[in-house]
Amino acid sequence: MKLVTFVDASGLDCLGVLHPEDEQRVIDLRQEAAIAPSSLRNAALRPGALDSLQQFIEAGDAALALAREIVASTSPDAAQLMSASGLKLRAPIPLPVQFRDCLLFEEHLVNSFAALRRTLADQAPDPVAALQEFEARGLYRVPHVWYEMPVYYKVNRFSFIGPGDQIIWPAYSERLDYELEYACVLSRKLKDATLEEAESAIFGYTIFNDVSARDIQSREMQAQLGPAKGKDFDTGNIIGPCIVTKDAFDPRNARMSARINGQLVCEGNTGTARWSFPQVIVHASRSETLMPGEFFGSGTVGGGCALENGRFLAPGDVIEFEVEGIGILRNTVVRHH
Repeated sequence: MKLVTFVDASGLDCLGVLHPEDEQRVIDLRQEAAIAPSSLRNAALRPGALDSLQQFIEAGDAALALAREIVASTSPDAAQLMSASGLKLRAPIPLPVQFRDCLLFEEHLVNSFAALRRTLADQAPDPVAALQEFEARGLYRVPHVWYEMPVYYKVNRFSFIGPGDQIIWPAYSERLDYELEYACVLSRKLKDATLEEAESAIFGYTIFNDVSARDIQSREMQAQLGPAKGKDFDTGNIIGPCIVTKDAFDPRNARMSARINGQLVCEGNTGTARWSFPQVIVHASRSETLMPGEFFGSGTVGGGCALENGRFLAPGDVIEFEVEGIGILRNTVVRHH
């Protein structure tokens, strides 16, 4: 089941489901629940459970069961269904409770450190000799700690946008990058979770574009703190177009790709991750309570950013991320000066 947040005629956010037989048709869950026969209504459903995706997740299995019953009883050509192309879709959860972005993919780190070595060597009087020295001394390589524990940072939850929204180029940057990722969202509260508990607590998955001001990020992280302004700017975090429930998505083998202006710039697979989401959740929940609706980003898939593949963003670019089984997340880059 693919859940979306859309804007209705009065400008309010509403909870919808893409019809599984025609994903261009959207079911308004609250509207359908109101007119459903009594046999489909669930008395155990908490008040407001269908008002937003966050409240839907918090309502637990009862909300999922009702939604599945509504979908099963609704024809894809029912008159009350809406066309997805005529709706404004928002980020599935416009203001996440919490968002942690991880580093699950080894290939991305290997490629990024190789790019860093080349960049630093190019600044030396003899770039070839400098690069040879870096490699001989084993400098600027994946740190051993990455293999010992999953690492993450906390994302600015106030800067999220959704499908179709504009990416506003930060005024202080000259080198803007994208990062092809996907993310999971939690269904319930957790603390000191086991691996089995962590896996069962995953509600579903979405696509994530972690937009990065690379020139600023490379400077500020020399202080060994951050990222800060390399990541923190309005419209810098993008999720969508939907959240697909975990029963309908296999994170062990899903193709990932990015296109800019229709041209393929990178491909990857979710199954190439070194760390899994359940492992990260176990680590994050140590002596810390995690809440329903919290997201975990995967980090960039190998080859999934310009730092690795060389295709940086330009004003006017249309960037599309596609993850098999989830959908396509499309946005346009805009620069105001």
